[in-house]
Amino acid sequence: MRTDGWLGVELRHLAALQAVADEGSFGRAAVRLGYTQSAVSQQIAALERVVDQRLVERPGGPRPVSLTEAGKLLLRHADGILARLQAAHADLAALAAGEAGTLRVGTYQSVGARVLPQLLAEFGTAWPRVEIQLTESTDDGQLLELVERGELDLSFVILPLPEGPFESLELMEDPYALVVSADSPLARRGKAPSLKEVAALPLIGFRQCRSIHLVEHRFRDAGLEPRIVFRSDDNGTLQGLVAAGVGAALVPLLAVERDHAGTAVLPLNVVPPRLIGIAWHRDRYRSPAALAFVERAREICARIEQEQAEAEAAA
Repeated sequence: MRTDGWLGVELRHLAALQAVADEGSFGRAAVRLGYTQSAVSQQIAALERVVDQRLVERPGGPRPVSLTEAGKLLLRHADGILARLQAAHADLAALAAGEAGTLRVGTYQSVGARVLPQLLAEFGTAWPRVEIQLTESTDDGQLLELVERGELDLSFVILPLPEGPFESLELMEDPYALVVSADSPLARRGKAPSLKEVAALPLIGFRQCRSIHLVEHRFRDAGLEPRIVFRSDDNGTLQGLVAAGVGAALVPLLAVERDHAGTAVLPLNVVPPRLIGIAWHRDRYRSPAALAFVERAREICARIEQEQAEAEAAA
């Protein structure tokens, strides 16, 4: 038997065979498929010619039609093929509806540590067929470039945004704190230091974080020059060096491990909080999954913001 002749088998032929087997008559199969009875008969006959086997017993009269052994064998394969076709249809419909596919998201370290674990868990439960692909950078400017080039669908960012084809949603305020060693006199003083006092301290700062550079400009606008003794983009490194007495760290609360044994966290009201947002390309389509991801991020950030406020009030 020439297998290339089987390329003439069409899905409608297999659907007709399945319907005839299920319904036991050409007439009822035709109603189920929305065809005429003669059309179903023609499809079965065409299938039999392609496979060169009689597939259906046609007893005539009121007796039901049935499949031959060859028909039953082919039907087992047909069921699998049609099931895969239905699955493909469901997957494409889900993709069109935003319920499946891939969502590419940019992030940075503090969001990755505090926001993403809750966000991915809750979003994954609600949208189990959407795969999240994460890209991390210490510079949200680089992430925005990927959004602009279409390589990311969404990205966490620091607001305000630079110029570009972007839209964004503000998610939360993230206050700055001064992290000092646990045995520092500032840790025992019980009140926040002034901007002048902070500028006089040896400070450990971030290297590339856009928000910390905005804070350093705040010092210079006040006629002060912060004394940066070391820079690192790793939150754990910063806090570890503070515990070792290298200096104090001026960092957003999201980047702080509050329970770190060697450090104390002091509120710093003299520096405005950074604004965390999520951005997308304003001219590109956002799927329902992307919209749902943004909304879930907003809800989680609101909870974290409330937790931070409660912790500050209790301190």
